[in-house]
Amino acid sequence: MLKKLLRILGIIVLVIVIAFGTIYALYNEPLPEGRSGPEADALAQKMLNSLNYDQYKNTRFIEWSFRDGSHLYKWDRNNKKVEVQWDDYRVNLDLIATESSIGYRNGERLNAKENEDVIEDAVSMFNNDSFWLVAPYKVFDPGTRREVVALEDGSEGLLVTFNSGGTTPGDSYLWILQPSGFPKSFKMWVKIIPIGGVEATWDDWLVTDSGAFLPKTHVMGPLEISMGDVRGYNR
Repeated sequence: MLKKLLRILGIIVLVIVIAFGTIYALYNEPLPEGRSGPEADALAQKMLNSLNYDQYKNTRFIEWSFRDGSHLYKWDRNNKKVEVQWDDYRVNLDLIATESSIGYRNGERLNAKENEDVIEDAVSMFNNDSFWLVAPYKVFDPGTRREVVALEDGSEGLLVTFNSGGTTPGDSYLWILQPSGFPKSFKMWVKIIPIGGVEATWDDWLVTDSGAFLPKTHVMGPLEISMGDVRGYNR
């Protein structure tokens, strides 16, 4: 009986390996090579200009959610603080001095050890979930490398590699742009996705009360990623 079970499990594992190998061979794209320097910086600036970057810079508060509303955020960009909520937890996250952040469960303040663990979770979630909201505005962040990439249709894409910062440094994103520089989608080469070149849309935008462009949803293959009730405002 045990031998039969192990044989069945072996067959299942083999099928999974073959299926993944086939998908990888069909869809994996190597990281493209581009040209860095003033030309790449100019293309990045063109994208920022198309998005009214000054309005984003002057937006104090941004609110959104992620994973069908299971992660909730209110970000005070002036004070570099974020209120993060998920499950029974709420964290008043200090982005400058994360060790001074305060976590709560069901409204009660956590002890020191629990607080440390929950803060780590909140930082990781914020890094990921905010990237899906404001990634275009991060192209000149410290540690980024920008390159112009020639695309198959004759246009030019902007490849941005984050060599430091965030939770997974080294990730790369190839922005596909409209002629105006306005982003349509990006392709990803990231640690958490084993297949390179997976594409996600950036074509469902909201003009917030502050005048900033922020996305409402993304589509990545069969998945739709909702950013919830997106708000950007000043008070």
